[in-house]
Amino acid sequence: MHQKSDPSGRPADSADGVVWLRPEYQSRQGELVTLADGARLVGVSKSAISNWQNRYPEDFPNLVLLTGPPHKRTKWAVAVELVAFARDHRTRERDRSGRRSQQRPGAEIAAEQKAHYEEVLQTLTEREQRQKQALARTRAAKRAVEEKLDRARARLTAEIDAVARLGIPAPRATPTGKETRP
Repeated sequence: MHQKSDPSGRPADSADGVVWLRPEYQSRQGELVTLADGARLVGVSKSAISNWQNRYPEDFPNLVLLTGPPHKRTKWAVAVELVAFARDHRTRERDRSGRRSQQRPGAEIAAEQKAHYEEVLQTLTEREQRQKQALARTRAAKRAVEEKLDRARARLTAEIDAVARLGIPAPRATPTGKETRP
């Protein structure tokens, strides 16, 4: 679907908030990336992308798509074009300054995150094993105490029965909790 232009030459907004600036990509959305995602892809901040777009309008990749309400548009570009621009721009920057950019590529950051989360997972797995072992020890101790309690109850019942057979009245508790003998 081609967008109609208003008198200023800008494409007219559609009712659903989608404006195609390069209609040839309408059936190729998989090739597109938002500028924010593109920043992560090339390892720079979103503000760096915005700066490049403002400072180098003739070289920066043409936007393909605008989505969302007019006051807060999400801008889309062709991923390959954005990566190529970033590579060229970084090469030019390196040539000028003689040093490398401070931003790290997204793949390097992702690899570090992967390594970090693998380490965290290993730590948590080891902790889980220790807790399973502690739980097993606790359950064994609980069973042993339950068996001792059963034996103590049986002895108490036997003592009470023996006292009852002898005819000795059992001690009675007073309101203060102290026992008295008749």
